[in-house]
Amino acid sequence: MDDTSVDIDHLGHDKYSPFLKFSADQWSDFRADTPLTLSEEEVRRLRSLNDPVDLNEIRKIYLSLSRMLSAHVEKTQSLFSQRQHFLDMESAIQAPFVIGIGGSVAVGKSTTARVLRELLSRWPSHPKVDLVTTDGFLYPNAYLKEHDLMARKGFPDSYDIGALLRFLAAIKSGKPKVKAPLYSHMSYDVLPDKYQLIEKPDILIFEGINVLQVRELPSHGRVVPFVSDFFDFSIYIDAEEEKIEEWYIERFMRLRDTAFKDPKSFFHRYVEIGDKDALKIANDLWQNINLKNLYENILPTRPRADLILRKGDDHLIEEVFLRRL
Repeated sequence: MDDTSVDIDHLGHDKYSPFLKFSADQWSDFRADTPLTLSEEEVRRLRSLNDPVDLNEIRKIYLSLSRMLSAHVEKTQSLFSQRQHFLDMESAIQAPFVIGIGGSVAVGKSTTARVLRELLSRWPSHPKVDLVTTDGFLYPNAYLKEHDLMARKGFPDSYDIGALLRFLAAIKSGKPKVKAPLYSHMSYDVLPDKYQLIEKPDILIFEGINVLQVRELPSHGRVVPFVSDFFDFSIYIDAEEEKIEEWYIERFMRLRDTAFKDPKSFFHRYVEIGDKDALKIANDLWQNINLKNLYENILPTRPRADLILRKGDDHLIEEVFLRRL
């Protein structure tokens, strides 16, 4: 590490760090009088398999986050109004406030996205909040097989980046109806001709492992849009590599007793083998695909986030890193 690099353990303390660091307890103080609008039953419904998030975690982490995002949304809307007046564009349409959520597989992105959607939609102003995942923008399995990319599913080259950018550009232009392709974890494939219709949300949460990914910059300063260029705020869910591996393998083994048992599941074949062989497959998938993707494409995007939620051994958030203004 050179003299100007900043390790995650020193974020918020290093003299070069653009982040402020808070413990979970310190962060929880910022919730002020933000009301808890979720019940324990609702939290159980929202959390993913193997994710222990509970009402205490909602109080400590997510109420403060909801309060801070409320301030960001209000300021963005105010700035939009001022810009409208400045440009004499009174008929311009307010674009949705877009929140990007990234991080490794099995780290809890989906739970965070769903919890935030519920909390944000329950603000006193009752904003319309939609959630879209990047899974639907993967190339179909037929394309991935034809181009020898099935083993790279989830890597940047397995996504239809053009479709991703067109979708977000349409959202940010204020287009009233925008289609997002749907993905089935049961069939492990994009659903042909199936779409989620996004109709003028106030807030859009966009969740996926590579949402903060950048590409090689071209010469001559030509414009190359990145997915994150369309974000108003970005969140990275973080944890030690060893813990993510443990959570990934635990989830895989639990899925053998749940979703994989469905004969329609793409992974049904893993139910019919012994635990030892299944464990070997899970380890191989982690080492040869997910760990490689983490180091090559996902982890390098962590410093680009506006907020980093750092999880501890118990899968609960223990540190928060907030980018300085």
